[in-house]
Amino acid sequence: MAFWPAKTLLSAVELGLFTRLGGGAMTGAELQDALGLHRRANPDFFDTLVALRFLERDGDGPEARYRNSPETTLFLDQSSPRYMGGFLEMANARLYPFWGDLTEALRTGKPQNETKHGGASVFQELYSKPERLEQFMEAMAGISAGNFQALAAKFDFSRYQTLCDVGGATGLLSILVAKAHAHLRCISADLPAATVIATRKIAAAGVGDRVSAQPLDFFADPLPNADVVTMGMILHDWNLEKKMHLVKAAYDALPPGGAFVVVENIIDDARRQNAFGLMMSLNMLVEFGDAFDFTGADFDSWCRAVGFRRTDVIHLAGPASAGIAYK
Repeated sequence: MAFWPAKTLLSAVELGLFTRLGGGAMTGAELQDALGLHRRANPDFFDTLVALRFLERDGDGPEARYRNSPETTLFLDQSSPRYMGGFLEMANARLYPFWGDLTEALRTGKPQNETKHGGASVFQELYSKPERLEQFMEAMAGISAGNFQALAAKFDFSRYQTLCDVGGATGLLSILVAKAHAHLRCISADLPAATVIATRKIAAAGVGDRVSAQPLDFFADPLPNADVVTMGMILHDWNLEKKMHLVKAAYDALPPGGAFVVVENIIDDARRQNAFGLMMSLNMLVEFGDAFDFTGADFDSWCRAVGFRRTDVIHLAGPASAGIAYK
């Protein structure tokens, strides 16, 4: 019954409940009116969020006042710079209904997303609408920031001078790594629509002297040359043939001694422990059909097949790790 608490949280985010509360407190009746809810929602909905520890409540009964927990204040109030709700909004609007067809995906191997009924693919749809693209990229940035910060801290960048982040989206990985390592010059490379967004984010971060955004179609164009090539949550989006294309493209862009770094929810080699990584791979089935997540051993075999001399896996945060291949 894990879908019960999941949907309770997703509906709260969709309604803007945590943002409406902000740093204040409201009674159930006040929240009901503020969110435009039916009286049946009060108090069950709010008390469920208390029991799930997404809200705190002062007192009991009709006059009790609800407020955000420290975690929802930090991550689910839109006024917070660490807001992660964008990803949950996307999960609610897209992934929640698509996962209702998981059984069909398992039986057919076909995606259960917009393309199932003749719509455009998720990437075609996103890149055709700048406002939706930026919302999606902000959602991805929200859940990736911790991993990118961990990469900047845990990987030894001192031996390298240049970095190219392939599929760089808002430029967040390049920005965070550049801020942590003042000697590095970075390129955030993505399709032109994303480059427009990244250029603005890079300027706002104050690192425009060392970070630039460059248009790139990574299946049609050679990757820019750099000492380090990174891909954050890119490789898992594709089938094996396209994965190998990207691994080979990274190899070709690197000098001897260079490093290829992928940030992913890398599955443990025994495929017993990283439940989130395994479910993410199921999500790739639901989204794309033939795309999948992978183990460190898988990554090693692909990289050695194109000429990399060795690989390593560094744990970052939660279920995420960095797979690193050295040329």
